[in-house]
Amino acid sequence: QVQLVESGGGLAQPGGSLRLSCAASGFSFSSFAMSWARQAPGKGLEWVSGVFADATNTYYADSVKGRFTISRDNTKNMLYLQMNSLKPEDTALYYCTKGVHSRSLEYDYWGQGTQVTVSS
Repeated sequence: QVQLVESGGGLAQPGGSLRLSCAASGFSFSSFAMSWARQAPGKGLEWVSGVFADATNTYYADSVKGRFTISRDNTKNMLYLQMNSLKPEDTALYYCTKGVHSRSLEYDYWGQGTQVTVSS
């Protein structure tokens, strides 16, 4: 079955950096687009960033553009999110999500999430 396991979250200071990782299994990772989404306390789920299956196209929400970088390693079935210049409003539970096909960021599975807290 599809499994997505996120890691790398934690506490960071404003202006700091974190790198999230997602280990994927149970499906042909290189055949599906992948995304990161987040949910802040008391708010709905927000899509953050996505990458097509072959990594040729990446997309970002306006709120993170220029600060976050999504990448993937299809040889290792891994998805990453490098987060720089973190802000308190980036505090959220971050989820790795699986797309419904190679070039769609609509998702059908997600992991348990990893908590990111940005605070001084």
